[in-house]
Amino acid sequence: MAGMLERFRRGLDRTRQGLTDKVKALVSAHRAVDEELYEALEEILLGADVGVATTQELLGRVRDGMCRGQDSAAVLPALGEEVRAVLGPDEAMREEPGGLLVVLVVGVNGGGKTTTCGKLAWRYRREGKEVVLAAADTFRAAAAEQLSVWGERTGATVVRGQDGSDPAAVAYDAVRAARARGADVLLVDTAGRLHTKVNLMEELKKVRRVLAREDAAFPQEVLLVLDATVGQNGLQQARLFREAVGVTGVALTKLDGTARGGVVLAVRRELALPVKLVGLGEGPEDLQDFRRDDFTAALFGRSTA
Repeated sequence: MAGMLERFRRGLDRTRQGLTDKVKALVSAHRAVDEELYEALEEILLGADVGVATTQELLGRVRDGMCRGQDSAAVLPALGEEVRAVLGPDEAMREEPGGLLVVLVVGVNGGGKTTTCGKLAWRYRREGKEVVLAAADTFRAAAAEQLSVWGERTGATVVRGQDGSDPAAVAYDAVRAARARGADVLLVDTAGRLHTKVNLMEELKKVRRVLAREDAAFPQEVLLVLDATVGQNGLQQARLFREAVGVTGVALTKLDGTARGGVVLAVRRELALPVKLVGLGEGPEDLQDFRRDDFTAALFGRSTA
């Protein structure tokens, strides 16, 4: 656990500088809790991409627990506890003991879908599971090639079609291949759905329908990959994908490359979606399960709860 917390600390360095360090400087300059402090705290939270609605909720909770004129040193731990409360309990990736787990991976171009599929394959293979990767992004030959490299690297089977072929047909073939091999996990990589293009979203719905025809439980996970460096701009993407294909969780990539780590809170509170995975570096081991306590400890110190 100590090692995982240290990874979170390193991965959240920029967010800590943009959020926690600024709050520390703020409370050092304001000995007592007053309106000026709250206004400055609001600006810091918005700068960390916590979002307007979530910032207002956090400040309201902190206000309720503080007394006017109270020593400002109490603000940081109070904020940490409220962040923890907003995040709610952890939600891990689903499992399918004795059966086939199908994960449909969606998101816009550049978010890191294919890399996330590869890193998940690496993780599942390390657990001794048989993995099939479906290259259902048939519009970009580079995506299928990249997935094939991950297949070779991890020992996962890759199912791909011709460039420009029907992504739903690739998904269908991949389910059949996974069953024939007695696989434990099928990861379906999809094209970067341009969320303003209705025809592409409809195509993604078709992929989901084809999977469900093979088994009503498929896919058990619809994982939306969001680039943390995009911050609040990613929330509208998330809303549209959630409406189109019923997202079950979020993988937030490139969290180590941004000071906007507050978007984790916005995703949880404003979208009611759990952040299940976070990318904290380039290596396959840097795709980590999101743990609320490690996140808050990395930013605010260990919880007293």
